[in-house]
Amino acid sequence: MLGESGDDRTRFAGPKCRKNYAGTSPITKSSGRSHVVLARFARNRRLADALNQWAFGSLKSSPGARRYYHKLRARGKTHRQAVRQLANRWVGILHTCLQQDELYDEQTAWPSEKSVAA
Repeated sequence: MLGESGDDRTRFAGPKCRKNYAGTSPITKSSGRSHVVLARFARNRRLADALNQWAFGSLKSSPGARRYYHKLRARGKTHRQAVRQLANRWVGILHTCLQQDELYDEQTAWPSEKSVAA
């Protein structure tokens, strides 16, 4: 994944730029009463494939990612939409880890609902 996006902290101005490059951030089109959210067509395909695999694989190893995925599915998202949104979240987490020069921490990345309410 880092081979495609790079680990240079200054390459992307913010997490949104990294998400746009990866193709995980959605495109919203609104006109009058219509409102459509679409997946990005222009993207780094190898990076998008790697992120898809990462997001899908994280469902088994990360309780926070699994909880987030099931919350999306309960809101009516399809499997593909939920995995893409999960990948988008992972890109943001990765960007933060690279920017702050910190190791990944499950509790920081996916705070439980109990700790958020407190």
